[in-house]
Amino acid sequence: MRIGTGYDSHRFQDGRELVLGGVRIPDHAGLSGHSDGDAVAHAIIDAVLGAAAAGNVGSHFPPSDEEWKDADSMDLLGRAARILDARDYRIVNIDVTVICETPKIGPHADAMRTRMAQVLGISSAAISIKGKTNEGMGWIGAGEGLAVHAVALIESQVGAPRSDARGSRGGAWPL
Repeated sequence: MRIGTGYDSHRFQDGRELVLGGVRIPDHAGLSGHSDGDAVAHAIIDAVLGAAAAGNVGSHFPPSDEEWKDADSMDLLGRAARILDARDYRIVNIDVTVICETPKIGPHADAMRTRMAQVLGISSAAISIKGKTNEGMGWIGAGEGLAVHAVALIESQVGAPRSDARGSRGGAWPL
């Protein structure tokens, strides 16, 4: 078993759609970024790639490369899952904390878990997403943006049978 951590932060930017965990959140400024700015997905990518010692979001999808301009972060997350699969790892679980004053994360957490589980090929029960405020302190507390922390636990599947019809080792075992 291996553990990886991920972190991402972005400023809010008017005129952009807010996407967190692959879910569009209405009536809120979006996040600045080279891709769609999905800080939840980016933190998870860093956590799972870090656990596998496979680089980070920037090393695989550099913001200097126009190929990733306005990219859908769910596509990037799926690519990260395939990198893990190629290295014979599967995701055991992911724990995410979104730190922001707004929007409220709780009402969107289940939809985020469902969407990311679909992309990663794991059970939504293997993903935890929670929101915390910064109690009005600093740039997050001032409502200028948000930050995300993610932790991922992965395990080696060398010699393990394939776990799903696609031949992927990326699925979580039934609970």
